[in-house]
Amino acid sequence: MPRHPANTLKNIRGAAPTSTVGRGKSITLANGPGITQWRDDATLLWLGDSLDHYGQWDTPTVIVSDGAYGVLGFEGDTSDHLDMPHWYEPHVKAWSAAATPATTLWFWNSEIGWAAVHPILERHGWRYQNCNVWNKGKAHIAGNVNTKRIRRFPVVSEVCVQYVFEAKVDGQPLKQWLLAEWKRTGLPLRKANEACGVADAAVRKYLDQGHLWYFPPPEMFERLQEFANAHGKPSGRPYFSMDGKRPATGAEWTLMRSKFFCPHGFTNVWDRPPVNGGERLKAPSGRAVHLNQKPLDLMRMIIEASSEPGDAVWEPFGGLFTAALAARQTNRRAFSCEIDPTYFQYGVARFTGASVRDLAEPPVEAELLFQSESATLA
Repeated sequence: MPRHPANTLKNIRGAAPTSTVGRGKSITLANGPGITQWRDDATLLWLGDSLDHYGQWDTPTVIVSDGAYGVLGFEGDTSDHLDMPHWYEPHVKAWSAAATPATTLWFWNSEIGWAAVHPILERHGWRYQNCNVWNKGKAHIAGNVNTKRIRRFPVVSEVCVQYVFEAKVDGQPLKQWLLAEWKRTGLPLRKANEACGVADAAVRKYLDQGHLWYFPPPEMFERLQEFANAHGKPSGRPYFSMDGKRPATGAEWTLMRSKFFCPHGFTNVWDRPPVNGGERLKAPSGRAVHLNQKPLDLMRMIIEASSEPGDAVWEPFGGLFTAALAARQTNRRAFSCEIDPTYFQYGVARFTGASVRDLAEPPVEAELLFQSESATLA
């Protein structure tokens, strides 16, 4: 039986799992899927809880999280942001167990949802890099907000927060380890500048312990370790070693940092209207299948910015498998799960080319559209 995070909530807080039946979905297919897994040579999609499948997935270079928002948006979502740390923690633990220093996490959520989960991410080794804001524009809320009653400015944004997995050597973050290794040599700090052939950048950046710390480029790392092993105390050699047997190379040092290729012309504010037109997945009745479908172009952008062709991309909360589809389109390998049978079927159809008209809808509209302020997340 798949483990669902809602059950974890019941055990921890003594509260019954939340239910969103008839609220957060615009459609539920009358027939269940005929398969529980779809795959090709680059993509693996499961129907089920990702907690039951992480162990079968390749080491991730990218994790795209688009799970609970705390708005009763799907079956098992929490009713507000307060329970979100419990919802996410088993997943975050699994991500940390599989991640390497080369792994980037993109965490989609509302501002308050992200704020609630951030301490859990930090606790399990994820280091904040940047907060990106998806600005959907005023058209997103046109006609849907009563400005005489609302007690805040209308929400037209979500966040996609970039994290990297904290690299450590001998239990120390990299900047602490670099300074500790240099001090072990017995050499004055200023000698690090001589080793790198710079006036003061080595001490001011590479050995700094504050916010000015800078990851040494591979060639500078090799200069530091070569100088240290040539001139440092012989009793302490090897210096700057990952295994205690030999000095690390520049290529090995490169693997201690996540990949990032900044796309030209973009900032951390993404002006992009909600998904519409041909990209919006709709049932034959015209209803949107998923109220929070993410733009494919934004998914491609973040995946290409933080990985290379052939790398593995995880999408733990698949929905309509937008991140997996973006990974496939950019020659990455995708691993994804979706626990809802309706979303799973529509999501798989995006890969197989099957018409959504081949999927059977209920004879009547058994579910109502989610009508609340949380609809601004759609």
